[in-house]
Amino acid sequence: TGRDIILAALLGAEEFGFATSALIVLGCVMMRKCHLNTCPVGVATQNAELRKRFVGRYEYLVNFFTFLAEETREHLAQLGCRTLEEAVGRADLLERKQFPDFPKTGKIDLSKIIFFPGDVTPNALHKISDQEHKICDVLDRELIRRSSPALDLLMPVEIKLKIRNIDRAAGAMLSGEIARRYGQAGLPGDTIKATFEGSAGQSFGAFLAKGVTFRIEGDANDYLGKGLSGGRIIVVPPSGSTFRPEENILCGNTLLYGATSGEVYINGVAGERFCVRNSGAIAVVEGAGDHCCEYMTGGRTVVLGPTGRNFAAGMSGGIAYVYDEKGNFDYFCNMEMAELSLIEEADDQKELYGLISAHYKYTNSPMAKRILDNWSKSVEQFIKVIPIEYKKVLQEEKLVELDRKNKITSITEAR
Repeated sequence: TGRDIILAALLGAEEFGFATSALIVLGCVMMRKCHLNTCPVGVATQNAELRKRFVGRYEYLVNFFTFLAEETREHLAQLGCRTLEEAVGRADLLERKQFPDFPKTGKIDLSKIIFFPGDVTPNALHKISDQEHKICDVLDRELIRRSSPALDLLMPVEIKLKIRNIDRAAGAMLSGEIARRYGQAGLPGDTIKATFEGSAGQSFGAFLAKGVTFRIEGDANDYLGKGLSGGRIIVVPPSGSTFRPEENILCGNTLLYGATSGEVYINGVAGERFCVRNSGAIAVVEGAGDHCCEYMTGGRTVVLGPTGRNFAAGMSGGIAYVYDEKGNFDYFCNMEMAELSLIEEADDQKELYGLISAHYKYTNSPMAKRILDNWSKSVEQFIKVIPIEYKKVLQEEKLVELDRKNKITSITEAR
């Protein structure tokens, strides 16, 4: 309400959020079903039938915020303030409410919250300077500088850099520069090839654009490949390492969150929520933690090792292939929206072989080589995970395509 805004401003707030209230204006009934794809009023779901129930209109939001502003203005007038800015930090205008029936509330010390120092300058109550983010010193500045031949003349460049875990979102600014110049099309394949050594910080390769290949020899933190947009990311152990990659975690949690296109090849194990909300990227990993492929809506995921529990929870699109060497994958898979099958169709076998071959090509993975060298037996141990509704859509598309081909054949024969 407008009163809430005034109270927050008097306590010093200069920004106000309206997320939940705005959702309610559009019809949200707070059923706590957002993560299950079963929103009964069609606000937070991809189910076509449920989305028909959505009755929200932008006019409702306009009216809501108009009335909210009006109420805020009325409270400001009562306080003698001409603008909301004048009310910020004015804790002296607050009075403590008394509750005679609840004596314990009087023992709560609010003195530090409603303290007002008296004569203060406006600068003491308001934000007067921006936070220093040190964005001028980030790794991407060097990436953009070294990539200038590719950005200006589309000339292939190769870059080698050290990376530390304080280097976050490496590649995001570079991808932004590519998008600014070339749009969604990006650059030709492998125009920019960057090799990093060390431990990458969070969001390595975030939003990586088409035409950029990032290879890291070391490990990476959470959110690698977040929002991947056509680029390629390769993760391999440090050169000279003696451990077995398929038994060691090289990347953190929540990889490829919201990725739309591109490729990721990891010569090692990833943490939890691998490929969460993947919407079109290709990913190959040698093991993953809990909730792998959660909310996935598109793309392909290959797991060449064990997974954690709750695999494919909320998965509504895309296909996953899991190497089930122990034969117990069904115990770890959430079967509510997906079904399991062996890799029996020739097209599936061909696709899977191609994905593992690409993984071996980019990472030189010993595990991928073992599987490929013994393909006839290895393919029998793979499980295909596909959402039930998505499978129906693919089958319908095949029937439509078959019908189209039959019609073309009939016309050709008639001539």
